[in-house]
Amino acid sequence: MRFDILTLFPQMFAPFLDNGVTRRAFASGQVQVRLWNPRDFAEGNYRRVDDRPFGGGPGMVMLAEPLQRCLDAARQDRAQAGETAAAPVVLFSPIGAVLHHAAVAQWAESAGAILLCGRYEGMDQRFIDANITHQISLGDFVLSGGELAALVLLDAVTRLQPGVLHDAGSFQQDSFNPALDGLLDCPHYTRPEVWQGQCVPAALLSGHHAQIERWRREQSLLLTARQRPELLQQARSQGRLTAQDEAFLRTQAVSPPVSAE
Repeated sequence: MRFDILTLFPQMFAPFLDNGVTRRAFASGQVQVRLWNPRDFAEGNYRRVDDRPFGGGPGMVMLAEPLQRCLDAARQDRAQAGETAAAPVVLFSPIGAVLHHAAVAQWAESAGAILLCGRYEGMDQRFIDANITHQISLGDFVLSGGELAALVLLDAVTRLQPGVLHDAGSFQQDSFNPALDGLLDCPHYTRPEVWQGQCVPAALLSGHHAQIERWRREQSLLLTARQRPELLQQARSQGRLTAQDEAFLRTQAVSPPVSAE
């Protein structure tokens, strides 16, 4: 898997690539990352990569030509490395589809992509129209640039690669994972058994595996009902809740999501 990242601030990626549980994937080459700076492909003494927008208005717009040269260089490098298929070209943008677990899982099974990190007011639309195959958003807010979004995608995708996490089954218990029927993960506890007067739930100390699993399932249901009721409604509509799940929810002081119908 290979990700080529076009960014004006490649130094932002070094701490991420050299630290944390995902570091082993980058160090081993299991996930390859190449950083490309459009400024290296700009002309003139100042290596200018932006200009004022036509029609006026605040801010600056990234120039199409340095971006195109940078993208072409990344594509050529991938081809020289033996990649025959055209890599998806991803732009992080407020108008993109919001990133969710299912999309992350799809990217995790891909051969990678070319990620564009915009800055300023954006980039020339003509470059976008000519090159971008996917647009991704992290949510209904605006960042100063696409670097943080690229880091989020890299982290989410890399941790799903085989052998990256110490326990191969760890991500199966992540919130939103199909193994949890798309629900939120349950609370977790560790030593000591009593901390500041608060005890670990008795079920987790019972040693009874079925009881522990049922407690975790019920806590997942309860947390999802309280915090993300739309996820519970989705699981219910897709038939992923059992009769035992529904019976538990009826005993709780949490109203089931109201149908829009």
